[in-house]
Amino acid sequence: MIEKYPFFAYASITLLLLFFASCRSSKFLSDDQALVIDVDIQGLTPRFREDAAAYISNEIKPNSRLNLTIYNMFNTRDGRYKKEGIRNVGEPPHILDSSLVDLSSKQISRFLQTKGYFNATVLPQVDVQNKKARIRFLVETGEPFIVGTIDYHAADAVIERVYETEIRPFSKAKTGIKFDSADLLSERENLYARLKEYGYYDYLRQYMRVGLDTNSMDRRVDLHVDIQNPTDSTNHVVYTIDSVFVNVRQPYGQTAAKLPRFMSDTSLHVTYLDETGRFRLKPMANYMYLRSGMTYNLKKETQSYDRLYEMNGFRNVKINYQRVDSNRLHVHYDLTPRPVMANQIEGEFTFSSGMSGLNVGNTFSHRNVFGGAEQLEVKLRYGVLFDPRLEGSLARKIFNNDFQIGVNLVVPRLMTPFENSSTGIYGLPRTTFSSTLQLFQQDATYSNQYFTNSLNYTWYSGLNSQHSLTPVSVEYRLGRLDDAFRNQLEEEGYILYIRSNDREYVGLGAQYAFTLNAKKLLRLENFNYFRIGLESSGNLLGLASRVFKFKESPTGERLLLGVPYLQYAKTEIDFRRYKYLGGNRQLVFRFNGGIAVPYGNNSRLLIFEKSFYGGGMNGIRAWQARTLGPGNYNRQNLSDGLRLNLRNLDQLGEVKLEANVEYRFRLLSNFLGAKLNGATFLDAGNIWLLKDNEFSSDGAGTFKVDKFLSQIAIGTGFGLRMDMDYFVIRLDAGLKVKDPQFADGNQWVIKELFNARKFKQSFYESHRPDRYNFIQYNFSVGLPF
Repeated sequence: MIEKYPFFAYASITLLLLFFASCRSSKFLSDDQALVIDVDIQGLTPRFREDAAAYISNEIKPNSRLNLTIYNMFNTRDGRYKKEGIRNVGEPPHILDSSLVDLSSKQISRFLQTKGYFNATVLPQVDVQNKKARIRFLVETGEPFIVGTIDYHAADAVIERVYETEIRPFSKAKTGIKFDSADLLSERENLYARLKEYGYYDYLRQYMRVGLDTNSMDRRVDLHVDIQNPTDSTNHVVYTIDSVFVNVRQPYGQTAAKLPRFMSDTSLHVTYLDETGRFRLKPMANYMYLRSGMTYNLKKETQSYDRLYEMNGFRNVKINYQRVDSNRLHVHYDLTPRPVMANQIEGEFTFSSGMSGLNVGNTFSHRNVFGGAEQLEVKLRYGVLFDPRLEGSLARKIFNNDFQIGVNLVVPRLMTPFENSSTGIYGLPRTTFSSTLQLFQQDATYSNQYFTNSLNYTWYSGLNSQHSLTPVSVEYRLGRLDDAFRNQLEEEGYILYIRSNDREYVGLGAQYAFTLNAKKLLRLENFNYFRIGLESSGNLLGLASRVFKFKESPTGERLLLGVPYLQYAKTEIDFRRYKYLGGNRQLVFRFNGGIAVPYGNNSRLLIFEKSFYGGGMNGIRAWQARTLGPGNYNRQNLSDGLRLNLRNLDQLGEVKLEANVEYRFRLLSNFLGAKLNGATFLDAGNIWLLKDNEFSSDGAGTFKVDKFLSQIAIGTGFGLRMDMDYFVIRLDAGLKVKDPQFADGNQWVIKELFNARKFKQSFYESHRPDRYNFIQYNFSVGLPF
């Protein structure tokens, strides 16, 4: 075994040594020291206990075993910790400190008081054995105090009216409920934000004070809210914007390639200085919401920050104010540009189901093409997939090649031939012109040339409501089958597959998508996510073909410039429910479904690019992408040669139903400088055809209301996610539970897991060269949903 898998054997032994070394870390301490190995709070509910644990000093919380082991490897000598020359790696031991235990006890007690438990007691207990310490905080909360009377007063009558009508009615702090200081903090924050929107530039949170009057006999807290003036002799002042100044600064250490621009725009009432000489004022001024003559408004300031950063042309944005007199302000926008040009090279190596691949790419960006922070991107991608199990040289093992080049021009505003009402208040509107060319070659099987051009508009109608409209999408595809492979398909009766792939077509279509709450996807809170996408092609061409009498092919397809055009309609829905369970725990439910209907000029088939597929790292993770379905479809009915050449090409569908449940939780708060999260999941679903074809002539792959539930695939698994704050590295292992490709009595493949070798061998003999994997590993960046 060790000879066959030396890497895994040595890795396992190394991990075991690290584990046991970490368990013996206390041996490096002196006799009067103890390593903290466990901390617990008793007497609280799990959710409440997790919140209270945040008030325990980090220096007396147990170390991460791995981080402590790394520290010990570099900072010990002669069985003791070093006194000098300490290397900053890993994590130093957390040694028992009685003063920190007492401090943590007091902090927990104060936290409980903020939650209404004014009579709570916290008793720390420490157990030390063999230089290892266990700390217990024994909590007795007592009965919580209830909010009694609430009275309020403001020295300024206008502010009191704002508080009385716009803040107090929506406050969570109400008579008769359990006292919670978080409700009062929220109320103070809401008053601060509202007054800042009404022009009170000098208003501070500290002007609102809340007095507590507790009655231990009745367990009641009376609240006294007092909103004070700055001093006894001064009142709060509403400020107005006087003048606006915009300065685009030259980045430190750089010299301008163009002459600076200076202008005073009377229509915008803006004084403008561009030290770089590269930016135009008007495109940026659209998102500078604080203008001359307006009342000061913190909300508009925040919106200005957000939109100017979203333009992606500035690395630093500052909005400063200068008092002109007692109630007027000058506004100064200071903008520091990002480098005009950038280049990014990236690559990855993939391994899945015995196939290996390499993807490399290069992205060139120009961030200010026309002076309005327009972004030009030129992307080059090349990928190669090869099968190391094939005989011969490396060149003979190449399975397919994929080359792509794309050009995108993103304009940070809506460029429409008519006036539009998008002001960018909720999000930066964008117009995107894009062109993409893809050249694909699958050895001895298939080649594809795919060219697309599109115009897209993206805008927001609300804080969490995003719209995406592609009014024009022009595509051209030329797909050709290898002659020998085509003849083989013809001989075996797969005419529909030939028609679907060995063809040339053009498409003229449109797309629309609405997304709700996409901005909340990384937040730990309760919310629903929803996305619907609509797509159609060929309607205008279908109408034009009847008016202008387009020519027809021998098979009856109407032709545009000698090439058939597409007609189809497609829709897809993605609904998710995110349930926050406290701490770092979250439960996610997801439903994803769609249908694509070819009609009119190509009603007999749906093209490959518009079809649905099952499996993959963001779908049913126990299956590799394009290896699930449709329905009960089993590749055993294909010849060995077709199984090899049609791999990932024959398992497509026009109907998709998928559901996922995932429970997410924290494993380690500090793992190699990142947060390590875990997840368990259950995935179910499949794809189907709308009507039979030669791959599913027996109806096994066709959607039928009375049969589709028995054709659902089920997978489960476990995942690790390393949260680096800016991105997440994810590794999921999916286990097949129910596989619909088998007969009804044999679909629950989980029962064959402990008989895996015999089962896999039997499968290989009947599905050569396909192999069966019970577990599918998915390595990627980002969460699955």
